[in-house]
Amino acid sequence: MPRLNHSLEFLGTPRFETELKAEIAALGAAGLPLQAGLRTGSVALDDRLEVTILGVDEGPDTLRVRAGLFYTSIIAGCACADDPTPVDENAEYCQVRVEIDRQSGEARISLA
Repeated sequence: MPRLNHSLEFLGTPRFETELKAEIAALGAAGLPLQAGLRTGSVALDDRLEVTILGVDEGPDTLRVRAGLFYTSIIAGCACADDPTPVDENAEYCQVRVEIDRQSGEARISLA
């Protein structure tokens, strides 16, 4: 389970949203459900992942965040040497729910 401890250090400050976006983006395809959120492509890419914070709900034990993820995907071809299909990137977007335990920093991330 990923931890977002760094973001919690800035909770209640102007830097919180910036730090949270950076920490979520750093999780990349391995820690975010980008593949499950695909609409166009077949393989999610995280090299240009952008995070937008849509809402934050502060509970006594849990911080609930709704975030939008902008990323790209490709439609994988057969990977044959003579495959004429160009590898074009597609714009993708999905929303996720991030529940952060305020004590441990552990985060549960799921598609919204």
